[in-house]
Amino acid sequence: MTDTAAGWFRIHRRAVEPRLRLVCFPHAGGTAQLYHGWPARLPMDIELLAVRYPGRQDRLSEPCVEDMTVLADRITDALVPYLDRPVALFGHSMGSAVAYEVAHRLEARHGTTAARLMVSGRAAPHRARTSGLHEGDDDALVAGVRSLGDLGSEVFDIPELRELLLPALRADYRLIETYRPEHPTPLRAPVTAYIGDDDPGSGRVREDVTAWAELTTAGDFALRAFPGDHFYLAPCEAELTTDIAQRLEGVGRNRKFIASP
Repeated sequence: MTDTAAGWFRIHRRAVEPRLRLVCFPHAGGTAQLYHGWPARLPMDIELLAVRYPGRQDRLSEPCVEDMTVLADRITDALVPYLDRPVALFGHSMGSAVAYEVAHRLEARHGTTAARLMVSGRAAPHRARTSGLHEGDDDALVAGVRSLGDLGSEVFDIPELRELLLPALRADYRLIETYRPEHPTPLRAPVTAYIGDDDPGSGRVREDVTAWAELTTAGDFALRAFPGDHFYLAPCEAELTTDIAQRLEGVGRNRKFIASP
């Protein structure tokens, strides 16, 4: 198992002493590569940590995690060495729910409130609806993913890659579709939700995404829509990262930090 901090995060440093760390969580079947272009678009003093889920890329030999509690626990534990700076969390789709669970653990176990939780393309945990795709065959699973939009789905047309990638995709869908908290705990952290205007079922999705407002006690919730489908964040990367940078503008400024050992 790679439960060291270095094993769980791909770290992009642009400053020796960052004022803030932004932790980014990929979608089901996704990888840290989703965020590879973000560091160049963010302020120099923001350090980006992209989460590396097991069972893919250079963690391919490790078993996938199919339980939300296990995944969130392990990521939270790995994040502890980075809590000497304020942290903000961003998650897309399944990653939104994982980011929320990590934010909850940071508050409950470490007394650390995230500077902001940013959730994208995902209903609030108590409003999410399951598709049952993890119980279907491979063709149904791939078709379900493709119905959300096109973000590299052509890899599933290559038999060798399809065989390599499907286990992680199915494990992620099993994780998120069996994650059904009825009464999730509101956070002290402010929450921003993002959505693509053309996300399939956008009317229902928008209503359920807005329910994230019920999961913050900070009195600070915002919803921002961008053009595009479920994977709007790829074509709108510049606009999205600009919005994120603006919301994090004042975080960590005028603070003295103790250097990590």
